[in-house]
Amino acid sequence: MRDAVKEIEENKEADELEDESAKMSFLEHLDELRRRLLHIIAYIGIGFVACFYFARPIYHFISIPILESMPEGTSLVFTNPTDPFTLYIKVALLAGVFLTIPFTLYEVWKFIAPGLYRREKRYVLPFMFSSIILFVAGGAFCYYVVLPQAYRFLIGIGGDFKPMITINEYLGLTLTMLLGFGLVFEMPVLVAFLSIFGLVSPGFLWRNFKYSLILIVVAAAVLSPTGDAFNLIIWTAPMVLLYCLSIGVSAIFNWRRKKREAA
Repeated sequence: MRDAVKEIEENKEADELEDESAKMSFLEHLDELRRRLLHIIAYIGIGFVACFYFARPIYHFISIPILESMPEGTSLVFTNPTDPFTLYIKVALLAGVFLTIPFTLYEVWKFIAPGLYRREKRYVLPFMFSSIILFVAGGAFCYYVVLPQAYRFLIGIGGDFKPMITINEYLGLTLTMLLGFGLVFEMPVLVAFLSIFGLVSPGFLWRNFKYSLILIVVAAAVLSPTGDAFNLIIWTAPMVLLYCLSIGVSAIFNWRRKKREAA
């Protein structure tokens, strides 16, 4: 009797998945993707407009890590009359991206939701909240820990010279690092998502830890603005910790999936 009930429930879930996803053709999927991307662009555009008025104070906040590392009496420079205007546009765009992250993640979820079972859709709120928190945490870690150490080291090496760092050079490197750390901190969320579908397991992650460590070190060497050991550790350490956290997250979701299948 129990097996029969389980089979009925599984068939019901399969029918539910088919009703929502299988009815859509390939072109309809592409149209849905286009629609979601347009929504994301619209959200970022609105965020950009809202943040442009505050672009100057936002930039002053972003520039603190390098200004505190530069010799007294020096500041960032620009070499083109249009550079400050371009700078504030980039700053407003970055702020708009951070501001609209919840809406962007919601659109991503709405795109993949038709391919999920009803029980899997329950994870929408935990995934969104954890994604937002981890993305912001990654940016904060980069701003308060990585950037000051990196710029102090880089400018210290050139102590025999007068620094003339342009605002665009600084902003380009800083934006890359902020967004990079924000995305790196999403690792546990990605692993949790893959674990739901049984694509990865804690055993698989643990067995391949040494290979993952090599990839993490290589990625840190590529992303780090300097090649010294200290900054390499600053980049590597959080990624290793996130990988270990991801193993724990995978174990939880793997246990829940096996328990559900055994019920």
